[in-house]
Amino acid sequence: MTENTVKGPASYFPSIEKKYGRPVAQWKHLIRTSPLTKHMELVGWLKSEHGLGHGHANALVAHTLAEDSAA
Repeated sequence: MTENTVKGPASYFPSIEKKYGRPVAQWKHLIRTSPLTKHMELVGWLKSEHGLGHGHANALVAHTLAEDSAA
């Protein structure tokens, strides 16, 4: 029997949506439309401007940048 558990940054998505009240797609859009491009700059921006915790901001940025680099 196999279990379909989400691993990596996406495992944070349900708690991000619950805690901050926005769907992950909105957060990804904000990241993609930001003039910032570096991982830690984006993490700092999400923390300071949008009140996200470090782990949640890091997970969103990591996942978004990985998606964009794979495309």
